[in-house]
Amino acid sequence: MSEYAVVLVYSTGHAIQAERVLNGAGVDVKLVPTPRHLSSDCGSAVRIAATARDAAEKLLAGSGVEIDRIVMLDI
Repeated sequence: MSEYAVVLVYSTGHAIQAERVLNGAGVDVKLVPTPRHLSSDCGSAVRIAATARDAAEKLLAGSGVEIDRIVMLDI
């Protein structure tokens, strides 16, 4: 089972917005380099716990932050 998921975004600005929204809601986040096998659009992604995936998706959709997708990481 995956321990982490990454929120893939279109720009570093979107990554910072996502980090702010998720932190404000109490979701533990970390800005990380985007894994190259997932995307080359933006160099920044937001790492979250796999268990927070559904909540993060709802929070970000409700806040208007544009994301590409959320991908589970196999690490």
